[in-house]
Amino acid sequence: MSERIHGFGIIGCGVIAPFHARAIADLENARLVAVADKVPERASDLAAEFGCGSADISALLMRADIDVVCVCVPSGEHAEIGVQAAAAGKHVVVEKPIEVTLEAADRLISACRDHGVTLSVISQHRWDRGVRELKDLVDTGQLGRLILGDAIVKWYRTQQYYDSGSWRGTWRLDGGGALMNQGVHYVDLLQWVMGPVERVFARTRTLAHERIEVEDIAAAVLGFANGAVGILEASTAVFPGLSERLEISGTRGTAIIEAGELKVRELKDERGETSPYGGKVQVPEDGATGGAVANPADISYVGHREQLRDVLEAIDTGRLPAIDGVEARKPLEIILAVYESARTGRDVVLPLVSV
Repeated sequence: MSERIHGFGIIGCGVIAPFHARAIADLENARLVAVADKVPERASDLAAEFGCGSADISALLMRADIDVVCVCVPSGEHAEIGVQAAAAGKHVVVEKPIEVTLEAADRLISACRDHGVTLSVISQHRWDRGVRELKDLVDTGQLGRLILGDAIVKWYRTQQYYDSGSWRGTWRLDGGGALMNQGVHYVDLLQWVMGPVERVFARTRTLAHERIEVEDIAAAVLGFANGAVGILEASTAVFPGLSERLEISGTRGTAIIEAGELKVRELKDERGETSPYGGKVQVPEDGATGGAVANPADISYVGHREQLRDVLEAIDTGRLPAIDGVEARKPLEIILAVYESARTGRDVVLPLVSV
């Protein structure tokens, strides 16, 4: 690892910005230099909390002591700010999702490539311990040929949550509802583990909230390129909120992730074959519904820290980060296919045309 200290700036000082700030503070080769927000008071409050400077966006991007910018503005503004940062010669870390349209995502990817800077998009759950264990089971063939993969994110958000910001629940800035905002992490994990999605059939509804343009319930059937099938469910209407789950089955076993922990690991090679009628396994119940299920501010920043560590190593060594723009585009495309299928009532085949 290089001994160089990377100077960070954060643009957008809302709910997620402190997680970036804490992650940066934990890294021995990183320093938070300054933060910026369209609302100056928010920037000054965050700066005071973390002992750094505050500035307007243009001034922050001009600082020579900042070489990495974390973009934490509303999703539909990621490309706008990210392109500015790239043009200023800054490496870019964007909160999820990469953007809300493929056109905007491609514009951001191209800008970072053209200006020779690193682009990474936050998907911190790839560093969850249980997810890493599951990925190893898949990569080493212990689950056999993958046949079924489900991602379930049944959370709860009150009407007050959506009313707390004019951008929340809008197509232009939020890009979608329960799936784009809350479900995107597990869409990413599902496609990372199962492989590319080639076909989607979906339904979405807005059933439990008012004054929002987007869905609070989404359900989709996925067809993967390897022949496997899957289910994708996301909601912000399931009271009081349940732990997110990733369920993966292959010809030789099943693994279930719940809230980032590997709760079920059943391998035929270890257990042996069951009776002709199978053998049911109970998923352990710990009674917990914490984390982002209840409040985004309660999630750990450790995943952000480990992803930022990977980004800095990529910058120092010249390799691509684990989640670059092309990788982060994949869950966005799946989500947009879900929305298109829900609008048309038809199967949607991937890849989509960038529009």
